[in-house]
Amino acid sequence: MKRLLSWKVSLVIVFVVASVGFYVLHFLIFRDAHHIFLYLIGDLGFLFIDVLVVVLFIENILERREKKSRLNKLNMVIGTFFSEVGLALLRRFATFIENAESLKCQAAFGFDWEHKDFERARAAAAAFTYHGKPDPAKLAELRTFMLSERGFLLTLLENPNILEHEDFTDLLWAVFHMADELSYREGDLTALPASDLTHIGGDLRRAYSIIVVQWLTYAEHLKASYPFLYSLAVRINPLGANPSAVVRPSNQ
Repeated sequence: MKRLLSWKVSLVIVFVVASVGFYVLHFLIFRDAHHIFLYLIGDLGFLFIDVLVVVLFIENILERREKKSRLNKLNMVIGTFFSEVGLALLRRFATFIENAESLKCQAAFGFDWEHKDFERARAAAAAFTYHGKPDPAKLAELRTFMLSERGFLLTLLENPNILEHEDFTDLLWAVFHMADELSYREGDLTALPASDLTHIGGDLRRAYSIIVVQWLTYAEHLKASYPFLYSLAVRINPLGANPSAVVRPSNQ
C-alpha cells in the first residue's frame, strides 16, 4: 500500500512539474502572460464540467459493468452450489414435505417460461404453506449427507462476492443452521421427542422454501444468459414431474 501511494505521489509531482515547465517555456518564448492566464482560467473552469461528466456518467457506466461482472462470477458460484449440493438438498428436503407435489406444480419451469412466470413461481414458493413431519430415519441420512458436504459449503463463504448477494447468503445460513441442528444431535435420532422433531421440521421448511426460491432465480438467469445450461436445468429440475437429463422425443 505504501509503495502504491509513493508511486501515485511521484506521478502527481511529475505531471505538476511538467505542466509548470511548459507554461514557463511558453512565457519564455512568447512573453505573453496575459495569454497564459486567459487560457489557464478557461481550462480550470471547464475542468469542473470534465469532473462532472466523469463522476455522473463514465464512472456510473464503469460501476455498472463492474457490478455485472461480479454478479456473473457470483452466479458461477451459485451454479456450483446447486450442482454439488443444492439439487440434492432440494430432493432430500422434499421428502419431508407432505404437500411438496402441490408446490412442484407451480414451480416446474419450462422452455417457454418468461420473467412473469418466474416471478409468479417465486411468489408462490415464498407464500406456500409447507406441511411435513421429519422422519428420524431420513433425518439420519440427511445429517450424513450435509456433514459430508460441510467442507464444500465453507469454501463458498470464502468468496467475497457472496456478501453482495443477500438472498444467497440467507440460503447458506439456513443450510448451515440445518446442518448444525443435525450435527449436535448425535446417535439414534428415533429417540428424539415429538417437540424436537417439530422444531427440526420448522428448520427444514425454512431451508426448503429459501432454496426453492433461489433455484428459480438461478434458473431464470440461465434462461437469459446461457440457454444450453437452462435446457439441462429444465430436464433435471427436482421440482419437475420426472427429472432426467436424458433428452426425450417431444411426444413422450
